[in-house]
Amino acid sequence: MDPVILGRTIAELRKKKGLTQAELAERLRVSDKTVSKWENGSGYPEITQIPALAKVFSVTTDRLLSEEREGITVAGTVICDIVKNVDYFPEKGMLANILSTSRSVGGCVCNTAVDLARIDRTIPVSAIGKTGDDEYGDFIISVLQSNGVDASGIIREKSAATSFSDVISLASGERTFFSCRGANATFSPDEINAESLSSKMLHVGYIFLLDKFDGKDDEYGTGMAKLLARAQAAGIKTSVDMVSGNDIAQKAAVAVAAFKFCDYVIVNELEACGVAGVPPREKDGTLDVKNVRKAMEYIMNAGVREKVIVHAREGGFCLSVNGDFTAVGSLCVPKEIIKGNVGAGDAFCAGCLYYIYKGKTDEEILSFASAAAAISLTEENSVDGMRSEKEILKFAGNFSRREI
Repeated sequence: MDPVILGRTIAELRKKKGLTQAELAERLRVSDKTVSKWENGSGYPEITQIPALAKVFSVTTDRLLSEEREGITVAGTVICDIVKNVDYFPEKGMLANILSTSRSVGGCVCNTAVDLARIDRTIPVSAIGKTGDDEYGDFIISVLQSNGVDASGIIREKSAATSFSDVISLASGERTFFSCRGANATFSPDEINAESLSSKMLHVGYIFLLDKFDGKDDEYGTGMAKLLARAQAAGIKTSVDMVSGNDIAQKAAVAVAAFKFCDYVIVNELEACGVAGVPPREKDGTLDVKNVRKAMEYIMNAGVREKVIVHAREGGFCLSVNGDFTAVGSLCVPKEIIKGNVGAGDAFCAGCLYYIYKGKTDEEILSFASAAAAISLTEENSVDGMRSEKEILKFAGNFSRREI
């Protein structure tokens, strides 16, 4: 067996168990330097130590020695949302009352990783990002870990605060956001060692919200593109998500550079059509499915290897590299069971990633992803509504779907 792959597996299982190298070494009665050599691939456990390692990690020896990649890694933006419910939006200089406050995780890493872990507790899910060395960072890591996500890839930055958003919310659901870029602005793709990842898939988000990932790279175009290229070269399937904005068309080249090294692109209709330079909707607000498909073809032609997936409130769309185009309407869920209006995009993305990971058909991917998005809105924050695969499928069976 390749010692580098075994070392990567030992490191992953050790972190999942919450052990330091020294603690693992003590259990095996070896030195911590020996464990370090195993993990960096410069040494190899003796055959008699393999059963002991497996026992410590509570896995079979076959799992320990397997050269197959396993699980999904989510990297990118990490945010703490501070939600403040107010009685009204005041004019400048006026006073409004804060009725209640709450705290929740946000951003691609927290939302998508936690959703994946809630959907299926048996697959390894890991998070890579950056927080400040502060209370908000502690909170984010505790939420990830309590949901079974490996948070060992979260870097603690002492010189910057954890990125956060003050979310000012009305009872009607209207919201205004005040965002602090914080530690996300210091996070660099060079801080991710793609070659050492043990996962089958790497999902990164968001394009347009990570300064150093969007920054120029002379060889690959952007830092994000460089990271994705390295991951693909290591045999990892790659996926990206974007963030919506009014200036996507002006920054489209940043996204296109990343698409060249993606196996999957999962975005909403505004983002897809913004990159392609076509309007996503008719003047009356009706979704222009022809333009959505045109945008998906544009993104696919940028170099995407397998699938382009777009989600909108009306439903989801998938274009595969063989030209197959699939559309599935969203669930007709009654308004009275909807409690939140955040996190549905990340939940849809998590549903897509999970069913892609399981090798499902395009129609199954879209159907499950739309159900995951719908069930995520049954709680106020971005992650508490997510349920297991079985529960999501049962939930979906209660409702009809929109016609597209």
